Amino acid sequence: MMEGEGTFFSRSFPDSASVVRFQDALIEWFCANGKDYPWRRTSDPYAILVSELMLQQTQIAAVLEKKYFERWMRRFPTPGALATAEESAVLKAWEGLGYYNRARNLQKAARTICDEFQGEFPGSYEAILALPGVGRYTAGAVLSFAFGRRGVIVDGNVSRVISRLLAFSTPIDSSSGIKAVWDYANRLTPDDRARHYNSAIMELGQRVCTKSHPNCMICPVSEWCSAKKQGISDILPQKKTKQAPVERVERVILPIRERKIFLTQESGTRRKGLWRLPEISEEEAEDLEELFRFKYAITRYRVTLIVHAPGPLQAEMLENSGGGKWFRIGSLDELPPLGSPYRKAISQHQCTSELSD
Repeated sequence: MMEGEGTFFSRSFPDSASVVRFQDALIEWFCANGKDYPWRRTSDPYAILVSELMLQQTQIAAVLEKKYFERWMRRFPTPGALATAEESAVLKAWEGLGYYNRARNLQKAARTICDEFQGEFPGSYEAILALPGVGRYTAGAVLSFAFGRRGVIVDGNVSRVISRLLAFSTPIDSSSGIKAVWDYANRLTPDDRARHYNSAIMELGQRVCTKSHPNCMICPVSEWCSAKKQGISDILPQKKTKQAPVERVERVILPIRERKIFLTQESGTRRKGLWRLPEISEEEAEDLEELFRFKYAITRYRVTLIVHAPGPLQAEMLENSGGGKWFRIGSLDELPPLGSPYRKAISQHQCTSELSD
């Protein structure tokens, strides 16, 4: 524990009784106000794992709007169904969520469950943590939400709530800050009622103790909040200074003929198994018509995607290349799994074409 960390905690929670009162108030609020998400209607550990990996890099609203969770569970209802599926089908089901290694890790975890646990989801923290793609947050979430056992969780919402409760000023994304917040979360998590408590503290961060304009007036645990008492809720949590995003330009062609589109396979491990629009160089794009452009972000890059209509030279190159394939373009669902920027580009082209017809 860092020097002085105990002071942060004791300022808000001077004794164990205050911790219990805090837990009671938070859980009572959640039981009266908690949202009804589809993954909260089950205690199936496999379903919980699916939901947690989906939500790692994706906002709840996006997952809910397009019913990703429900569609996945219909397509792959058990670890066995996922373990034996073709990778292309798995990536297609994940299409639009991005960060496709999450889907690959889910399939690897399903295979581990089938191979090492005869298809039964393991019930110990250590065994869950050892599954591919599972870290200590996800292991704690599955343990508490599926098995009702004590599991400590820290995500962005929990970090924000804890940093404000304790008026903790160390950057929460620094190594010392991460260590301290996990320690505080451990001290605040009850031995029982873990499912309700963990849901409650995450939802508090999502709906009340938000990044900007925290609504302290309706917070059910404001009496324990040192940041509110000091009037510094709006400047916490602190984070390390972020590097400015790197600007990049990506140029592609959109080759369509006879209601078919030409796509190439992605290279590299991160997008392995996905397809994309053919990329061209700046020199190749000089004499081509620009159809449209838009920006997208990926990791530390902010990319401007410029979509061109192919010229005769590109059409001839496509005919002679063995690095791609023509696909029928009736609907996006009929295409192989695509990276989100290229799916958006094809969709935008289809909308434009329909409007001009």
